[in-house]
Amino acid sequence: MSYEEFRVVLVVYISAVLPIFIYLKNKSNLPFWVPTIYLSSFIVCAIGWELWFTYGWIDGDSVSIRRSEALNYWLPIHINWLMNSLADAGTITLGGLWLMWRFTGKNLNIFTYWNWKAFSIFMVWCIAQNILVEIFLYHDQLSIGKDLSWAPLSPLGPYINPLLLEFNNRSLMLQTQIPWIILPAFIYKTVIYLNKKGSHVK
Repeated sequence: MSYEEFRVVLVVYISAVLPIFIYLKNKSNLPFWVPTIYLSSFIVCAIGWELWFTYGWIDGDSVSIRRSEALNYWLPIHINWLMNSLADAGTITLGGLWLMWRFTGKNLNIFTYWNWKAFSIFMVWCIAQNILVEIFLYHDQLSIGKDLSWAPLSPLGPYINPLLLEFNNRSLMLQTQIPWIILPAFIYKTVIYLNKKGSHVK
């Protein structure tokens, strides 16, 4: 295994598992809606694109074809979608909501009423992390010539998938950006809905 492959495996497992430990350690201090958002985000990400991208169900290559044998060994295809979805729900979704709270002066009202500053922070985080993941982590799996499946939250599929950016012989394509362009507003609206619903019940 090369250093770069080791780095990929390490980042994937840490980003998938660490948020669970952080939640368990701090759950008494976290909003009641955190588990619901975590679980629902996991399901949406898995069904929305991670399963499709992993198995290449519609006009795509499976991840086992798109990456090295070492990565296939340490991240088997049948848990690849699971690890990515856990990271999507924990590190990206819950991490992004924490950043919203942290950079709006720890204002809990942003979780009850729509706040454009908070949403902008969340949106920038979701898109920026996805760009970094594509260019610096999964660049070999997502490069030109390695087709990803159509997916419900990436509805243009491989059919309309222009090159957005090239950096150091690494490519950034539209198809993998679409889910994190679509999803942040729905996540934020769901948090607000759950928070208002919970406050009303109390």
